[in-house]
Amino acid sequence: MTEQEWLECTDWLSMWEIVRHNHSERKLRLFSCACCRRIWDLLTDERSRKVVEVAEQFAEGNATVEDLQEADDAAYWAYRDAVNAAGPPAATALTASRTEIWRVLPASAYAVLAPAGKDQALILRCIFGNPFRPISINPTWLSWNDGTVRRIAQSIYNERAFDRLPILADALEDVGCDNADILRHCREPGEHVRGCWVVDLLLGKA
Repeated sequence: MTEQEWLECTDWLSMWEIVRHNHSERKLRLFSCACCRRIWDLLTDERSRKVVEVAEQFAEGNATVEDLQEADDAAYWAYRDAVNAAGPPAATALTASRTEIWRVLPASAYAVLAPAGKDQALILRCIFGNPFRPISINPTWLSWNDGTVRRIAQSIYNERAFDRLPILADALEDVGCDNADILRHCREPGEHVRGCWVVDLLLGKA
């Protein structure tokens, strides 16, 4: 895959093959969780939602392996209960605790997500950015005005307040950032998720 193909691709599985061997487990897990959150309204059993939340916490170092296993076990039984009751086709996230996307969702839920290739591709680009063009930041951006840029990025991250990304772009421009990729991503419409590459870059998260 070329850089231009990556930027235009709507086949998220092809994109997944590009990133899954070259990025941190945290990034991969957060993408898996973001996929689950796209079908949140279909995860009608609280145990199915809980495993996604715990998987996110684990990715960020805020949950233990034991916490993850307990949530995963509970999600499994939610899945079994749904199957036995002939419940909704995507009744559980089942294994959101794992990093491989084809193991994150049961086949029925995977079938729900698979047609949404464009949306999944946008999420991939939000988390992984452009793997063909690594970007670094100027440390002075983080120290400017008593750490204003970092504080905005941290609040976006903590509160999932991705609607504030244009504010972050304004602050970055004020400090002298002229990187078109960074500014464009902060201002482009559409879905942004936990693991956003710009926020992660500013917060030093891999």
